[in-house]
Amino acid sequence: MDGLFVTGTDTGVGKSVVAAAICAAVVARGERVAAFKPAVTGLDEPPGEWPPDHDLLAAVTNAGQSPEDVAPYRFGPAVSPDQAGERAGTALEPGRIVAAAAQAAASADVLVVEGVGGVLVPLAPTYLVRDLALELSLPMVVAARPGLGTINHTLLTVEALRAVGLEVVEIVLTPWRERASRLERANRRSLQRLTGVPVTGLLYTTSGSLAAAGDTLVSTAVLTEAPLASA
Repeated sequence: MDGLFVTGTDTGVGKSVVAAAICAAVVARGERVAAFKPAVTGLDEPPGEWPPDHDLLAAVTNAGQSPEDVAPYRFGPAVSPDQAGERAGTALEPGRIVAAAAQAAASADVLVVEGVGGVLVPLAPTYLVRDLALELSLPMVVAARPGLGTINHTLLTVEALRAVGLEVVEIVLTPWRERASRLERANRRSLQRLTGVPVTGLLYTTSGSLAAAGDTLVSTAVLTEAPLASA
């Protein structure tokens, strides 16, 4: 299985935009790309700047997926997947999740997986996002906030992934401002020094500029073995 797994240090840190940017950039480079997200929650919430994650990912890939193909489980409440499943009387089945990911991968050259919340969020009572990442055995991309608190959250995430042998290929700070603050620039340097992982700032993007934004990421270059575009 050729692809990447995008996780986050928390919910709402921009991993959906990072995953979509990678998808759009790899599609633009001529690859057939599928996306996968094990579960989507919070569909009862008012619409935001971006469409729901599975809608966004289906729109930027080119493997003929519907939003329902991208995410096999979908729930209204904005809670963790295991809690959403309990409320709905629908137990999330790890075997079904892995099989759906494999089916998505079989339809494309590249699979981009987006996790749910942070890497230790439970998909089922005893099955974490990290367990899915380990079963899929894909290189990891960590989306994180650029501001205060990100060093601790990001280091804990990287440590949790490395503890089970998963490779982290990039940390993406988002949204990154062209005129980043002194603190944000220092956080970026500290994270790269402390993890030894490339740390990229993903500038604010819209649906029309996702491919260009994704072209600036190390992970896109890793997938396509092509030169990295300048940010």
